[in-house]
Amino acid sequence: MRFACLAVVLSLWATLAAALDVEDHRRYEGSGPRELRILSTADLEVFAPFLEAFHAANPQITLDYTVASSAELHRAIRDGAAFDLAISSAMDLQFQLVNDGFARSHRSAVTDALPDWARWRDLIFAFTTEPAVVVISTERFAGLPVPATRQELIAVLRDHPDRFRGAVGTYDVRESGLGYLFATQEARATDAYWRLSEVMGRLDPRLYCCSGQMIDDVANGRLALAYNVLGSYAAERLARDSEGRVRILRMTDFSNVILRTAIVPAVAAEAQEAGRFIDALLATGMRDAAGDWPLPPLGETPDIAGAGFGPIRLGPALMVYLDPLNRRAFLDEWANAIEQQ
Repeated sequence: MRFACLAVVLSLWATLAAALDVEDHRRYEGSGPRELRILSTADLEVFAPFLEAFHAANPQITLDYTVASSAELHRAIRDGAAFDLAISSAMDLQFQLVNDGFARSHRSAVTDALPDWARWRDLIFAFTTEPAVVVISTERFAGLPVPATRQELIAVLRDHPDRFRGAVGTYDVRESGLGYLFATQEARATDAYWRLSEVMGRLDPRLYCCSGQMIDDVANGRLALAYNVLGSYAAERLARDSEGRVRILRMTDFSNVILRTAIVPAVAAEAQEAGRFIDALLATGMRDAAGDWPLPPLGETPDIAGAGFGPIRLGPALMVYLDPLNRRAFLDEWANAIEQQ
């Protein structure tokens, strides 16, 4: 019987992998019959400490954790994929799912304790605030001024093209939901975004789906800088960098700060257990200090608050650039800037 059950699990996993572009996957076997299926954009190396803590507190529940891109997650939930939780850094795509009826409500004393800006109609819940940052190679920047604003970054890139050609990394916003969110929000907030995009476009930039890949390529010397990566991933990577090869820069003129959010899909079979998981996630998110988990607390960090930057708001305004006409126009302009011949 045990081998028959294993065969069923492997068959279901093979079916899931065929339907989704899966980046990573892990199961935590429980002692009881309930299984919580989680689809998430958070890398396993970042999220595993929370999964292990939750499983230790709830050993009867099997946790099945699948990592996919934000665009893949959005598509899968819209297509009715059988998941009980969806966790994503692309808060605009998450909000669109909620707005279009692909999520069910959850309310508890923990969700009631969230600040208003961290939830919307008991359907979507934020548990981190995470700034976008620039990660640079200290070796590749040796002897150069370290930029603090986008204008200063433009000047460094423009004045030293030989050093940065083929060595600048940023998101392929056509494929990355988080990258598209960062780009559209930045374009709304500062005129420097398009000027910087044009300068990067002259340097044959490398385009990526994910923050982690960009950060790793800075650390291994393939890139001189990675633009607009998640600060939490950068901090986790920096903690493992004993040789000082990478440095994190927070632009002082403007900073995107995203909310990482969780929803219970409308088709969730284990909605009650999903709610329990969300409550534990929110309780961890509302902690007073960062602690050992690399994902930051929900509250604003001192450097963000001191600079006057706050998180992107949950609300219908997030969907402006998800309108097909607006999206097409933005992507055309982005491609003209980044993919120069």
